[in-house]
Amino acid sequence: MNENVRETPHNNGAPEHTLRSRYAHIVAASFLMVFFAAGAQYVFGVMFKPIIREFGWSRGAVSSIFLLNMVVFAIALTVVGRLYDRFGPKWIIIVSTLFLSAGFVLTSFAHSMGQLFFSYGLVAAMGLAGTGVPLVSTLVSKWFDTGRGLAISLAISGSSIGAFVLVPVLSLLSASYGWRTSCLYLGITVFVVNTLLALFVIKGDPHHLGMRPFRTSDIKKSGTAAAGQVRPLDRAPALGLGQAMATRSFWLFLVTMFICGSGDYLSASHFINFATDQGASQLTAGKMMGWYGLLSLAGILVAGPAADRIGCKTPIVLTFLLRFVLYLFILKYKSIPSMYVFALFFGFTHLITAPLTPMLIGRLYGFAQIGLLTGVVNTVHFFGGGLFTYMTGLMFDRTGSYQVVFIVAACMAATAALCSSLIAEQRHGGIEPWFSEDRIDGTRQ
Repeated sequence: MNENVRETPHNNGAPEHTLRSRYAHIVAASFLMVFFAAGAQYVFGVMFKPIIREFGWSRGAVSSIFLLNMVVFAIALTVVGRLYDRFGPKWIIIVSTLFLSAGFVLTSFAHSMGQLFFSYGLVAAMGLAGTGVPLVSTLVSKWFDTGRGLAISLAISGSSIGAFVLVPVLSLLSASYGWRTSCLYLGITVFVVNTLLALFVIKGDPHHLGMRPFRTSDIKKSGTAAAGQVRPLDRAPALGLGQAMATRSFWLFLVTMFICGSGDYLSASHFINFATDQGASQLTAGKMMGWYGLLSLAGILVAGPAADRIGCKTPIVLTFLLRFVLYLFILKYKSIPSMYVFALFFGFTHLITAPLTPMLIGRLYGFAQIGLLTGVVNTVHFFGGGLFTYMTGLMFDRTGSYQVVFIVAACMAATAALCSSLIAEQRHGGIEPWFSEDRIDGTRQ
């Protein structure tokens, strides 16, 4: 049965201030969790060159470690999505945190490529799948109906702030005490924070707690609506993975997200290398990536509310058109000011698809299997990130520069803009189009 139509007391008749507090706590806890997950994702770019200096490996060899991390992470997302749909978030977060923390602690003691493959490539990747932006986006999407885009954007803005704060801090730690210290402190901190959040705040989805997703009408009526009263949309059957895969829009979105991941992790893993190759210091390059992360905050805070009003497709198309222009820009201009411009504007696009993915999937196919469907989409996204990061390392080893990489990335961005523009943003399967803020009586707000 669709969890949105469970005949439970309508938010248990809770008073208005209690309801607002519960919803706000979910957003705040999600913000903190992805704040530190950002450090786990961006730390590889910080330790890339220090690892090369310590072990004497090529960029292609080091990139292969990141490739394994992304492949395992991508596969784990689908598994986590299915388990999340069945069991809820609490134990997914706790178990994943154990893997993530153990992975970074083990990484801090690694002394061979095999050990890094195991600790960072395998263990940490499995943990990140259940603690990062994909899971948080899905989690918050289940807690909010009215203003879903804004809520998701606020929650995952923690990733942007985390990148802005933690990348310079991790760069400073790495420069002062070594990359191993950065990994060790990060692993310990993540364990403490995520465990406390899962035990005391993120205890389940709304239906686990006898509640329903946030709606403006719920707060105004403070629980006076009749039990089981639902909107006509909620009675529409949601589509499963097999049915979604039978639609053209699903495959167009998969191609788009593969390319999206490729661009995201090209910048996240190689931009510091590129900047230092052009004469920037390690700390300056770290500051660039910090501002990159901060500008991604602006991107997601624009994307979510915009999607609530105009839909998801237009922001996605504009994202890839901007990336196309930026790749051409960095091909020609490589001064430190130019690299700051690239970092700022590309950072603006970095997380735009994060709040839009669960929203678009929900609009196309419903929310009953949102964990599995977004898990598959994010699997493709992060597999693209890992594969293109590895290919980038190989292309650099062969050519000695990133010129060819940026040309290929520009062509891919143009392809993603075209594919996303062809997505039919409406409820699929012969069901009426979905609107995020339909009233209970079926009219659109």
